[in-house]
Amino acid sequence: MSGRPFQHLIAFSLLLICFIACWRVGDHAEVGCIEREREALLHFKQGVVDDYYGVLSSWGNGEDKRDCCKWEGVECNNQTGHVIMLDLSHYYLEGKIGPSLGELKHLKHLNLSWNQFEGILPPQLGKLSNLQSLDLGHNYQQITCENLEWLSGLPLLRQLDLSYVNLSKAIHWSQAINKMPFLTELHLSYTQLPTISISHNNSSKSLVVLDLSGNGLTSSSIYPWLFNLFSTSSLVHLDLSSNNLNGSILNGFGNTTTLAYLDLSWNGLTSSSIHPWLFNLFSTSSLVHLDLSHNYLNGSIPNAFGNMTTLAYLDLSGNGLTSSSIYPWLFTLFSTSSLVHLDLSYNYLNGSIPNAFGNMTTLAYLDLSRNGLTYDSIYPWLFNLFSTSSLVHLDLSSNKLNGSIPNAFGNMTTLAYLDLSGNGLTSSSIYPWLFNLFSTSSLVHLGLSYNHLNGSIPNAFGNMTTLAYLDLSSNQLEGEIPKFFNNISCLVELDLSRNQLHGSNPDAFANMVSLESLELFGNQLEGEMPKSLRDLCNLWRLILSYNNLTGLLEKDFLACSNNTLEALDLSHNRLRGASFPNLSGFSRLRELDLGLNQLNGTLPESIGQLHQLEVLDIRSNSLQGPRSLPNLTSFPLYWVMDMSSNCLDGSIPQSIFKNGTWLDLSKNTFSGSISLSCKITNQSSWGLFYLDLSSNRLSGELPQCWDQWKDLIVLNLANNNFSGKIKKSIGLLQQMKTLHLRNNNLNGALPSSLKNCRDLHLVDLGKNKLSGRIPSWIGGSLSDLIVLNLRSNEFNGSISLNLCRLRKIQMLDLSSNNLSGTIPKCLKNLIAMAHKESSIIAYEEMVYIFYIQLSYVDNTLVQWKGKKSEYKNTLWLIKSIDFSTNKLIGEIPIEVTDLVGLVSLNLSRNDLIGPIPATIGQLKSLDFLDLSQNQLSGGIPSSLAQIAGLSVLDLSINTLSGKIPSGTQLQSFNASTYEGNSELCGPPLSKRCPKDEDKSGEFFFTSLSSKNDDIQDGANNIWFYGNIVLGFIIGFWGVCGTLLLHSSWRYAYFKFLNKIKDRLYMTTTINMNRLRRSFQS
Repeated sequence: MSGRPFQHLIAFSLLLICFIACWRVGDHAEVGCIEREREALLHFKQGVVDDYYGVLSSWGNGEDKRDCCKWEGVECNNQTGHVIMLDLSHYYLEGKIGPSLGELKHLKHLNLSWNQFEGILPPQLGKLSNLQSLDLGHNYQQITCENLEWLSGLPLLRQLDLSYVNLSKAIHWSQAINKMPFLTELHLSYTQLPTISISHNNSSKSLVVLDLSGNGLTSSSIYPWLFNLFSTSSLVHLDLSSNNLNGSILNGFGNTTTLAYLDLSWNGLTSSSIHPWLFNLFSTSSLVHLDLSHNYLNGSIPNAFGNMTTLAYLDLSGNGLTSSSIYPWLFTLFSTSSLVHLDLSYNYLNGSIPNAFGNMTTLAYLDLSRNGLTYDSIYPWLFNLFSTSSLVHLDLSSNKLNGSIPNAFGNMTTLAYLDLSGNGLTSSSIYPWLFNLFSTSSLVHLGLSYNHLNGSIPNAFGNMTTLAYLDLSSNQLEGEIPKFFNNISCLVELDLSRNQLHGSNPDAFANMVSLESLELFGNQLEGEMPKSLRDLCNLWRLILSYNNLTGLLEKDFLACSNNTLEALDLSHNRLRGASFPNLSGFSRLRELDLGLNQLNGTLPESIGQLHQLEVLDIRSNSLQGPRSLPNLTSFPLYWVMDMSSNCLDGSIPQSIFKNGTWLDLSKNTFSGSISLSCKITNQSSWGLFYLDLSSNRLSGELPQCWDQWKDLIVLNLANNNFSGKIKKSIGLLQQMKTLHLRNNNLNGALPSSLKNCRDLHLVDLGKNKLSGRIPSWIGGSLSDLIVLNLRSNEFNGSISLNLCRLRKIQMLDLSSNNLSGTIPKCLKNLIAMAHKESSIIAYEEMVYIFYIQLSYVDNTLVQWKGKKSEYKNTLWLIKSIDFSTNKLIGEIPIEVTDLVGLVSLNLSRNDLIGPIPATIGQLKSLDFLDLSQNQLSGGIPSSLAQIAGLSVLDLSINTLSGKIPSGTQLQSFNASTYEGNSELCGPPLSKRCPKDEDKSGEFFFTSLSSKNDDIQDGANNIWFYGNIVLGFIIGFWGVCGTLLLHSSWRYAYFKFLNKIKDRLYMTTTINMNRLRRSFQS
């Protein structure tokens, strides 16, 4: 019996060891994911239509992919296997967020931000009761949510970011937020929150961070809710920027004792509305960060604001502040606060800055750019500042600092960032100081662009060994690029663009191993692409456009940077190559511009493998393609494609219409139909706003799916073989401003739906087979038209009086149709033609890809001086009316001569009768006038000779009569200008006109009278010349003959002449002596 306790002890010990071992194994074993949650994730994957980075390639049903806990972006609980986190942010996924995510009951963190998800947000997300953070922001308003009541199912939520989710119909959003007791961070920026009166009851008490920026909120809609929020919560961070807050801010907001960060920038706040509240705020809170930039704070700031003792960051840029309004307050502020960051850019500071500002001992960041500061107003203060502060960042760009900089500024030993661009600095004023500065400071960033630096780049720049950023662009620098840049191994960005540098690019770039951005465009560089570029492995931006580079563009000219390069621009050079460069390895390339070179060969399929490409410009080369363009389905959203003016042929693939924003395939030889594009929906968030397929061989009918391209601004399908009628659905393009369908085979009447396109500025439908009457609604609905070209069609009927309502029209061409009736007298209402000012038809769109600004200047084909010419940049100079080659009758209305801005008037080849208006000389700007092949009668008005700039005139084949008015202008034209008018006479015609009988201008045209006049003229001429001879004989010999015959008379005559000579000599001598004595005295 004595052994039993021992046996029990042994058994218990063994059990304990087994338990501990099992516990440890269980603690470290990897538990696979739950099958139900795995299926939910796979359903979510099915909603993703595009995965650029292949992040979801690890998700699947294969044996090696069974465990969803090992999938990219998924994290599970090690003990239970439940999915607790899903993070797929910044992967640019496209598709819809499906309801299956609601099955992940144990999910704590969900982040799908910075993607391209769209559609309605599923309310099943409200089932995620354990969720602590939810981030669906920055999907750029592709996601919509009409109701936020599902948020009540997330009681543990602490962080919520719905930025850029469309909440325009979520009118009860504030009530939903108030029901979340633990919410600390709320980001609702740019969500289009409805601006209605907001309930201010039961505000969330836990909020610490609140971002409502970019919503257009007004003072009346947001202030009551905020007032209650400040009284109950411990808010630390508040962002209300980019709204419409323009009223007085309630003093009750001064109770925000915990507030440390406040951003009220980009509102309509004024000095009177903000100052009382700020004064109260500064006395109670511990504000550290204050941004009031881009408002209307143009009054004096009270000195009491100097109590902002805790303030470290202050931004007052973009207001109307002046020196007198800001300096006294700043003086007080500097003496009490510990300000580190101060931004006063974009104001009107132009006076001297007091030296007392040198007490800003804590200041590290100072931006005074874009003011009116001058040399003598800024330098004394800066000199004092540099001696006391530890300034790191100084921006004085876009001022008027055009004097010499004292060498004493070389004491800026802590300065790392200096921008002096956009001033009037010259080489002699800046270089001595800079070279002194380089020897003492550790400057990292130097901007000297847009100055007047000239000559060659000094070698002293080679001593800037710490420099990482150097911008010398937009000056007048000359010579070759110096080789000393090889010594600046730390240089990351170099910009020498827009100068006058010449020569070949040096191979010194090879040792600049840190170089990431190189811009040399807009110079006169020549030679081949430097081989040293192959060794720049960190290069992400290379811009060499607008030079004279030549030679072959080799396939491996950027071999080392294929994994880093994002922007490559070699356009506007003379590069050539028998084959297109191999760019298949450039996985990060976003911008490729090889336009306006001499490249030829075939466009490779590998161009479709550039998954990140957003801008492709290969226009104006000699590139050919396979029978169709490469597969471009992998291109992302927001891209621009310009392949115009090449030799590309074949059909246009449907995929090319999928993601485009700017698409130009004009001036190629593409063929086939584009109706198949209706099967593709444009998925760009901006939509396709520019489409140019002109000057190809496309055929078939026009598409009917214009609703898919409702964002179009410019549509150009001219010079193709399209047939059939213009579809009614074209009226859905309500943002369209330019429509070119010229030179096709379109028929039928204009669809009435086109009147819905009220923004149209240019309509060119010339050279088709359109028929019917010209619609009267054009004048009323398309009142913004500047150019209307309907020439060479089959329109009939009279010219509608409603066309006179086109007050902005500058070019009206209805020629070569079957129009009848009279010319409307109301043409005088075409106001734009009655003035000399003109409108330019141009549009600009900013695309946020490397901040590229896409600009479009409209063009049209004009029948000018007998030739068809395309006008683009000079189109705005043309003000013309062309009604030629119709069946118009009646007289030319005198009201036409009120259109004094007209440059061209063509009424030829009609059946017009009556006289040319006598006041036609009012059209002083007229350069072209064609009234030929009508039945005009009467004389040519004398006022026509007063149009000095008239270069083309045709009055032939009419029944005009009388003398052609005298004047160098009308006589300078060829006789063919007046031929076919049998009763016209006078130069330049060979037919002579009778002379005037008297000053009254009455003429006698009988042959007898003409002969008598000729005889009388001959007799008069004989008497005239005879009298001249007789007078000479009597006068000469009457004097000289007498002197020859009588010697006494001859002696007396010469004696008289001698006396006169002596008297003149004596008088002249006496006067000269008097003058000489007066000068000596």
